[in-house]
Amino acid sequence: MNIRPLEAKAPAPTTVDDARFAHESEEEFARILDFYGVRWQYEPRTFPLRQDDDGRIIEAFSPDFYLPDFDLYLELTTLKQGLVTDKHRKMRRLVELYPDIQIKLLYKRDYLSLLAKYGIGAVNEHEHMAVREVLISATEIEHRLKELGAQIAEDYAGKELLLIGVLKGVACFMADLMRHISLPVSIDFMTISSYEGDRSGAVRIVQDLTETIHGRDVLIVEDIIDTGMTLQHLMKQLWLREPASLRVCTLLDKRARRLVETKLDYVGFEIADEFVVGYGLDYQQRFRNLPFIATVRSEALQNSSNQTPGSRKIES
Repeated sequence: MNIRPLEAKAPAPTTVDDARFAHESEEEFARILDFYGVRWQYEPRTFPLRQDDDGRIIEAFSPDFYLPDFDLYLELTTLKQGLVTDKHRKMRRLVELYPDIQIKLLYKRDYLSLLAKYGIGAVNEHEHMAVREVLISATEIEHRLKELGAQIAEDYAGKELLLIGVLKGVACFMADLMRHISLPVSIDFMTISSYEGDRSGAVRIVQDLTETIHGRDVLIVEDIIDTGMTLQHLMKQLWLREPASLRVCTLLDKRARRLVETKLDYVGFEIADEFVVGYGLDYQQRFRNLPFIATVRSEALQNSSNQTPGSRKIES
């Protein structure tokens, strides 16, 4: 029997405000997906399951969610066993008729474990309460790193490249970026700090390089650039060591805070003047392991007098 899925008559809802959820658990799940920056569509397609001899559809199934980044349909369950049994039956029928369709049936307890399985990650309760908004999702970061790696490989074709990461926030970015650069690559790290009471951006090298950079093509890898002053002083010091070339790659460019114009050769994302965490960026050593870039609720920042939203003592 040849049965094909029906396309939605109108564009499927992709935001909580636009969707008319059949059950409050669906809205809760949509908000969880939004928290993690996962794109979703609500009931975008109906799959006919049975038809009569005249070809009229007598049974169909519309999965609750579709995640386009994973090509995956999701159906949420309730605790009513009769409904669960019926959904299992429909899903078995759907898999028989449409073997190329990926679909999963979820209980509420499966929500976060599914997100973790697909590399989206999970946060603890305190982090969940502190994070205000996901600005850049894990999927967006991955896609952009592939683009950056390809561009760097093209620009340095035929050369050996030395990546210098400025610790600590760059750890995640550095590790993932170099996997997308199809060149012979060496790596080294520096730890730098601003001089106490010095607003000029002058830096003190806390941990120096172990590699020599004389005559080598060097790419400084940073997590975030805001005023540009610290980066400018760092580049002046590195130029004194006579590298063959010296360029800069940053994951985030907070251009709204720029005081000194310093050329950035590769930029992942430009962001507004907001304090951000995740993907290596921290607040008092917290949130580095989040797989996305997010803003933090103001009340979560009030326990520290060392930093204020939108600024960092060390531009690292």
